[in-house]
Amino acid sequence: MSLSSEIQRRRTFAIISHPDAGKTTLTEKFLLYGGAIQVAGAVKSNKIKKSATSDFMDIERQRGISVATSVMTFEYDSTLINLLDTPGHKDFAEDTYRTLTAVDSVILVVDCVKGVEEQTEKLMQVCRMRAIPVIIFINKMDRDGKDPFDLLDELEEKLQIKVRPLSWPVNMGSHFKGVYSLYHKHLNLFTPGSQRLDADILTISDLQDPTLDDKVGNKDAEQLRHDVELIEGVYEPFSLTTYREAHIAPVFFGSAINNFGIQELLETFIEIAPVPQHRITEERDVRPDETPFSGFVFKIHANIDPRHRDRIAFLRVVSGTFYRNTVYKHVRLDKNLRFNNPYTFMAASKDVIEEAYPGDVIGLYDTGNFKIGDSLTEGEALHYKGIPSFSPELFMELINADPMKSKQLDKGVVQLTDEGVAQLFIHSSGNKKVVGTVGQLQFDVIQYRLENEYGAKCRFTPIQMHKACWITSDDKKKLDEFMRLKSEFMYFDKEKNPVYMAETSWALNVAIENNPDIAFHTTTEFMSAVS
Repeated sequence: MSLSSEIQRRRTFAIISHPDAGKTTLTEKFLLYGGAIQVAGAVKSNKIKKSATSDFMDIERQRGISVATSVMTFEYDSTLINLLDTPGHKDFAEDTYRTLTAVDSVILVVDCVKGVEEQTEKLMQVCRMRAIPVIIFINKMDRDGKDPFDLLDELEEKLQIKVRPLSWPVNMGSHFKGVYSLYHKHLNLFTPGSQRLDADILTISDLQDPTLDDKVGNKDAEQLRHDVELIEGVYEPFSLTTYREAHIAPVFFGSAINNFGIQELLETFIEIAPVPQHRITEERDVRPDETPFSGFVFKIHANIDPRHRDRIAFLRVVSGTFYRNTVYKHVRLDKNLRFNNPYTFMAASKDVIEEAYPGDVIGLYDTGNFKIGDSLTEGEALHYKGIPSFSPELFMELINADPMKSKQLDKGVVQLTDEGVAQLFIHSSGNKKVVGTVGQLQFDVIQYRLENEYGAKCRFTPIQMHKACWITSDDKKKLDEFMRLKSEFMYFDKEKNPVYMAETSWALNVAIENNPDIAFHTTTEFMSAVS
């Protein structure tokens, strides 16, 4: 199959939501479709085999947050789907933001009872900023929730995007009877308690058909007719171009826990979602149909198997074809690397692959060469944009609780912060380590993983810190003088970049005002300009 054909049959997207909106359940249902289709023999390649299951699957299941549920690849109706799961908790939002750099579209899950929540708004801001096309799935229609029209108004107001229903519910809660597809003109009937994958679908091209009354009752049939007439009159017709340009969000209704509305969502998604798109580098725009391979690392996970102390770098293929056992250039290190066992994910298994195409996400075993944002190419120096680190919101000093395990602690902190869930700052004197995060939960996770994966015990002590700012200047003397005068507050990140830790917003403002020749940066995007 040609490169163009492989690109056209791929869809790479993320599922995002506020915690407890049903993202995990929807993700599992998509996996179930992939698994069931494989059993039915619809997947023509990469079939799951027991021999392909890796040694660390049990460890992943014990954690409950496996790499297999971070990236899932399955085939449906001849379309290869790369689904990226994202952390729902706000403390891990930065990991989600980076994951969004690797996808071409998004499915946003909203709880029909709670409506648009805080984290939903923040995630949508990132989608708007990156112009990522969004499909909205309103979940839990088997519960009594907000009026569907009120939900549409809330979506437009809080998410600041136009919406267009492509399906519409017939009642809700205990009286929920199904969903009518405005896009495909058929009625999907709901059977409470049913977990079937083959939904009861009735084609009704004309809503005046008396069959509708027979199936849902006169009252609900009339209400559906009235609602659809109102939708067609109020909302502009669905435009594929407008959706793909991220100006309008199609809306679907269903119940993930009951596996209802999922097939409609999945099939319409395949039909309308964009194929793998181009990506911008500092040097130029890179198109997926270019022959030379290139890609970037957007996620790193350490110690998937604690017995082997391995790390996996997740790489999004942007252009060309990636081949196993082929030498590629690590752009940042200017170093050639060969990958003997790259793999992709098929439901709950990991399979070594021979090749990968634009849109694919592959796992590369890493001995410490990769950092988030790194590029791999066939030789061209490309630096992909849009994968910065942000200034943390919380800061704590790392205290070694077992001096006999200092080496293990140092190694563990470096490897875990390489994953991007936290940042490490070392005082200019070299004897004080500060960890910065965007949420309290990350400190608990780091402490737990240090002890269980590295055998290193530590504790975190809160410190007074307002903001971490990377500092640069064209005048080296002035930069050195500032660092000398502010030595108490000067730290270095892991790349040896100087970081000014301001105790208060007042102190930061004074420093900025008194030092016009020094630039204070709150993200690492400045590195691109000075590298």
